[in-house]
Formats: sequence, C-alpha cells, structure tokens
Amino acid sequence: MLPVNKTTDSLITRDGVRLDADIYRPAIAGLFPVLLMRQPYGRAIASTVVYAHPSWYAAHGYIVVIQDVRGRGTSEGKFDLFAHEVEDGLETVNWAAQLPGSTGEVGMYGFSYQGMTQLYAAAARPPALKVICPAMVGYDLYADWAYEGGAFCLQANLGWAIQLAAETARRQGHASTYQQLYAASRQLPLIDPIPANPRQLQALAPDSFYHDWLRHEQPGEYWRSRSPDLSGVDLPMLHIGGWFDPYLRGNLRLYQEMAERSVFPQHLLIGPWAHLPWSRQVGAIDFGPAAASPVDQVQLRWFDQFLKGQDQGLDRELPVRLFEMGSNQWRSFPAWPQGQTRLYQLTSNGLASIREDAGQLVMREAGEAAITERPTVQDVLVHDPWRPVPALGGHAAAPAGPFERRAIDGRSDVLTYTSAPLTQALHLAGNLWVDLWCEADRPSFDLCVILSEVYDDGRVYHLSQGYRRITAAQSCPPYRIPLQPTCAQIPPGHALRLSLSAACFPAYALNLGTGAALATGRLMDAQVITIVVKMGDNFPSSLGITLAEVKGQDR
Repeated sequence: MLPVNKTTDSLITRDGVRLDADIYRPAIAGLFPVLLMRQPYGRAIASTVVYAHPSWYAAHGYIVVIQDVRGRGTSEGKFDLFAHEVEDGLETVNWAAQLPGSTGEVGMYGFSYQGMTQLYAAAARPPALKVICPAMVGYDLYADWAYEGGAFCLQANLGWAIQLAAETARRQGHASTYQQLYAASRQLPLIDPIPANPRQLQALAPDSFYHDWLRHEQPGEYWRSRSPDLSGVDLPMLHIGGWFDPYLRGNLRLYQEMAERSVFPQHLLIGPWAHLPWSRQVGAIDFGPAAASPVDQVQLRWFDQFLKGQDQGLDRELPVRLFEMGSNQWRSFPAWPQGQTRLYQLTSNGLASIREDAGQLVMREAGEAAITERPTVQDVLVHDPWRPVPALGGHAAAPAGPFERRAIDGRSDVLTYTSAPLTQALHLAGNLWVDLWCEADRPSFDLCVILSEVYDDGRVYHLSQGYRRITAAQSCPPYRIPLQPTCAQIPPGHALRLSLSAACFPAYALNLGTGAALATGRLMDAQVITIVVKMGDNFPSSLGITLAEVKGQDR
C-alpha cells in the first residue's frame, strides 16, 4: 500500500458558494483516478460508519475527495435537502477531474445521502464520471424513502429531520436550539396533540424538509421533481443493499431499471445488514464471519476495472450476489431471483388473536387448485390507538434487524398464522407478498404483516415485513402488501409464521382511523379500528414466497 497525504481544497460554484473537501493522495509521483464522496454529516466522518477510511482507498492508488455538500460541514451556502445536488454534483465531478495528479476520470461511492448524491451527479451526465457504487438509496423519494405502502415512515423521517436540524443550529451558533434538538433525538417527540407533526420540530426547525414531506402524502409532481432522473444515463453501477435496510426497495428499483437497459455491467450485492453498521451481528442474530462486509474490497475491484482498466473478471461473474441468512453464506444468481412461487393460504378457527395454534398457513403450490371445501371463516382484529402494536426490529424500526418477538405475537391485537414444521429445508430468495381479504369499520386503516421463522424450541425471529395504508378510495380487497425481499434458508423442524396487525408504532405514523391528513390529524380523535380478515374458498387470503433454485454457485 502507498503512503498517503491529506490536504484541504475548495470549489467555488457557479453562484459563488465555497464547497470544502478533504483530499487524500498517494504520496508518490504519478497520475491517479479520483474517488468522490459528497456528504452532509461533516467530511471528517467520511461514512466510516460502514466504509474503510478514505486513506485506505488512497493507499491503493486513488485521489480520494470527501466533500461537504452545500450548507453542511464547513461548506458555505444554505442546506436544502437534495435541491442543489445535481448542479453541485456536476461541478464537483468536473472540478475533481481537473485536480493536480488526476487522470481525469472519476468514480463515486457512498451510502444513504451519499448514495443519493451519486445519482444526482450522474443525472447531469458529466463526461468524467465513469462508475458509481450507490448503496442504500431511495431512488423514488416518495415510495422508497419517505413513505412505504402509502404510510409515513415516522421514526426514520423524524429522527433524520431532527439530526439535520441540529446540525443547522450548530452551524448558526444557536446553542439552546441545538441542545433541545439533541435531547429530542434521544427521545423522539411522538405524543404531541398532532402525533406526526410535533410542535418541537415546528418551533425549532420551521424550514425542515419534514414539513413538506408530511404535507405531500400522495405521489405526484412534488416527488417526481425531487427524485433523481436517470433517464438517458448509463454507467457501470455496483448496487449495494441490506436485508434490514429501509431503502432496499429503492436499491432494487434502481438495479432492475438499469439491468434492463444498460450496456454496462450492473451488479447487485445484498448483505444481512441494517442501515448501519454492516457487520455480522444484526439485531439479535450473529450471521457469522461471512457476514462481515466485503464492500470495500468489492468496490476497489470495480474502481480498478473501470478507472484503471485492469481486468478484474467482473464480466465473468454472476451479477447478483445475495447473503442467504440461515446457511450464512453468499449465493450468486444470474439475475434477480424469479423462481418458483409457493402460496400459503391462511386458515383459522376464528381465534388467531388469542391462541397461537388457532391460525395456520397451509401450503399450496402455484397453479394448484384451492384447498377444497373451505367455508368462509374470519378473524377479528381490534386496534386500540391507546396501546398500538409496537415496532420491533425489521427494516423500518430502530434498532433494526431480527429480534425475538413471541411477546408481541402473544398480544390479542395481533393475528398469527403458523405453518406446520418443515420436513425439508426451505430456500427463500426474492419477492414476498401477502394478499389479504379484509374489511374495516373506519375510512382508513393500516395493515402490517410480518413473516417470521419459528424455531423448533418456540422462539420466533423476524424475517421480513410489509406495511400498507388503506384509504376509502382504495377500499377494494384483496389488498396486496409487498414484503421486504429476502434470501434465507429455513431448516427442517422450523416453521413460518405470518403476524398481522393494524399498527407498527413508531416505525410508521399511527393511523387515526378518521382519514384526516397527517399534518393536522389530532391524537385525541384517534378511533378504535375493527378489522375483519376473511379466509376460505371465496376469500383466499394467502402468503406468497419465491423459492430459490438450490443449485448454483454457492460460496
């Protein structure tokens, strides 16, 4: 590895704003490609919460530029969420390509906001940008980031808004505001009169993006104009995600779009990780040494191939690499898995909210006739806003990951449906969904579905989750709820369980049952919601899973 020097330099933008960057260079003579990260959390951090320090990349023969975006760190200007990242990204790529010692070719890396800055820069199509590695991105800001299934991702959005507002207060020297926001970040304000619109954030951060996100509850031009537009963009891309990351659906949306039309390699790597860190321990499960992040080494191969012209054999590898939880090994696929579909139909004696043996998942292969002579049965679920079902792990709550959830499944406002113990290993890989025939006594209600693995000793651990908000305009069952995709091996003797509730608080904003807007709906107006779930030949409520081909390149 090469010795490295660090310096600081600045770009003056088209409108006279100074953007500051730390630059790490090999301390030897020569020309080197540039790796660029643009981020809003202070460039000294440099996303080392998940990546190697930038000096590691520089020591492998790169000029590494870590830049504070506009209005963050020591960069000048006003921070306006994502508003300037296309133009600033274009100028920064052009500036970085012309740094002394640069070959003129640039690659970008980073996750979350730093992943999004790659997409915005790529949207401007700077000729010097040759390869990007977007990780954990919300490609569609509405569907992949702010909302899921039409439900506001409260815990993540509110926590992030408070963090960004605190940084603004720090930059402005407002000590009292900073301290109040710091305290709020440790105990989110979730019990205000308007629970999704806390007074503290209104008072301390009136210009936060959060208020606009809250007001725009439906997809439309507001979201389209702010999401990155990659039409006409084509670059080699390494797409990186995590099974318990809240933005995985964005990574998959981007990967599948690019894989369909790109002339360049598009590879997808998904580990068993939450948003951070990317380590072997996720939630309550240790996924073993293979789960330790390979991302830095994999990215280096991509940069060596597309910025240095070194043949790393990427075109001879299967493009999709997924970590299979359970077997705790990486598996490779020629494309996003689209294997055989298996259905599990929900059955019950009507007591699935009371007894864990009352609700069942009965296997049915795709195309097989429905289970014969099944009369219509129903389970009744009563949601009480005074004691909503709490969030526990998964991809949308903090902390994220798999946790033991028997105590939640034992609540009477949770319906559970459990399969018979498996007689042979079950390999899941790809998309999961639930089709639910149900009705409610209120104009709006939520459906939370969680797929778990039931161990042979009775423990229950989260595998995947889906969430959807139903409004009067959408009231036409069956309701399809996509779950977070997954890749897992379930061993013989274990079982699958589907848990159904009407809340997952505070991961998602509480549905008040009134149809009132999030920005104005009052907690004191929240209604008890009764949901009737129907099953039988005429109402085939079911869980759908995608089975992995067991053969193939496992490692």
